[in-house]
Amino acid sequence: MRQLTALDAQFLSVESATTAAHVAGVAVFDPSASPSGDLTREALLTLLRERLHLAAPLRMRLADVPFGLDRPYWIDDPDVDLGAHVHEVTLPAPGGERELAAYVAEVHARRLDRSRPLWEAHLIHGLAGGRVALYMKVHHCAIDGVTGSEILTALLDPSPQPRLVEAPASPSPAPPQPPGLLAMLAGAITRTIVQPVEALCSLARAAADLDAIPVLSALPDARLVAQAARTLAGDPRRLPETPPLAAPRTPFNGPISAARAVAFGSVPLAEVRRVARAFGMGPNDVVMTLCASALRHWLLAHDALPDRPLVAAVPVALRTTAASPGTADGRVGNRISAMITPLATDVARPAERLAAVRAALGAAKRRFAVSHRSWLDDVCAMVPNAFAALATPLVFRLAGVAGAGVNLVVSNVPGPRLPLYLCGARMLSYHPLSVVTDATGGISITCASYDDRLDFGVVVCPTRVPDVWSVTGHLREAMDELVALLDEAPPHGNPGRKSPEERQEPEERQKPEERQEKVPA
Repeated sequence: MRQLTALDAQFLSVESATTAAHVAGVAVFDPSASPSGDLTREALLTLLRERLHLAAPLRMRLADVPFGLDRPYWIDDPDVDLGAHVHEVTLPAPGGERELAAYVAEVHARRLDRSRPLWEAHLIHGLAGGRVALYMKVHHCAIDGVTGSEILTALLDPSPQPRLVEAPASPSPAPPQPPGLLAMLAGAITRTIVQPVEALCSLARAAADLDAIPVLSALPDARLVAQAARTLAGDPRRLPETPPLAAPRTPFNGPISAARAVAFGSVPLAEVRRVARAFGMGPNDVVMTLCASALRHWLLAHDALPDRPLVAAVPVALRTTAASPGTADGRVGNRISAMITPLATDVARPAERLAAVRAALGAAKRRFAVSHRSWLDDVCAMVPNAFAALATPLVFRLAGVAGAGVNLVVSNVPGPRLPLYLCGARMLSYHPLSVVTDATGGISITCASYDDRLDFGVVVCPTRVPDVWSVTGHLREAMDELVALLDEAPPHGNPGRKSPEERQEPEERQKPEERQEKVPA
């Protein structure tokens, strides 16, 4: 039993009538290789019973402190009612991607029941070709990217034959009971006394990265304040330069509704790697360029392209290693930070956009390498829990109205390069899905590499982005643009042929962009 961190508790506090703070994934399976030729709810339940001890977030539930005076506690629930967490449904004909996405969007919009462990699984039949999908969501307060990968590792197998998983060596001791009322109140009083000191310490650490934090980086002399704070803390190193991080207003940004829409897309992983090798960069640089290009195409199509680059938050896992699937170390919660980077959506030529994204992401990485990496936790720790639970939804709503924060969240999750199986059914694709909020924009783009694919999951508020499937279409167009560059340039070159987009843009839209200073690769 342990208490949630300030960041974990913030993921609870951010939820409102229009915001659900869980992360999810949609896996599509071919069950023809399974022993029964199908993937059934009973088989999935049996698998979960056998391996639940390997996935701590699936068996932990919250114990709230009275009146919300302090952060909740995690307690182990050995009697998880798996039947209440695992659902089964059949899609209407024809069972294509659109029907799957419509069902997933409806479920993704609903918040999880906090009286039980914070997860749900939906086994979805009726897909074309006899395929079966599994949608699974877990509250973000319980997992980050690493712990999410551990859950997948626990449930999936490297071959159609399920591996043998040893039960715990000895019967588990009786789970610890949540602290009593008096103990909880005593802990809340103690934290209330020390909270001002903790807040000052968090403020000092956050000040050292003031010019790299959304909104705060726009304050006058933010860089000088950050350098002074680091010097006072005994770190006189000069801070690497950060590009401007003021997010422009776009249709993505503003108050969101409770509805969600999702779309799926994929590009060959081999194409991503070819482009990365040809231009001497990492695959993540190519992924971020794909997102930048897709967003640019969408904004151009809606006559809403700003003259400044969009600003994205990129989550970064701080855990050094993942636990072995057999250790069941009970890890739950988040160890993450975020890099903030421009996306070069204002650069017209694909080759120059690729170079600009690489340069901006490189600058963000250099800054992140010397930062405290804890600014996300520190900002959350400054606010007492009782106040945060009431104020966070309002603050996020006001941020959406004012246009503060970032334009969107973009996340790239490295995945396995070999096929995986669930109850003998081969996983064909895995599309991760994330969170949208008033402050972080009405669109999020998440991708995961798997086997020979890069699978995208796009989540939007449909009042902000009414045509979500066009975004995944633009991702494919962006990949085609980059592949076309390979025929025009030598290795590590910088091709200069204009794209079809440039040739079609009005002259008045090209001129301001052509005056932009070119960022070297």
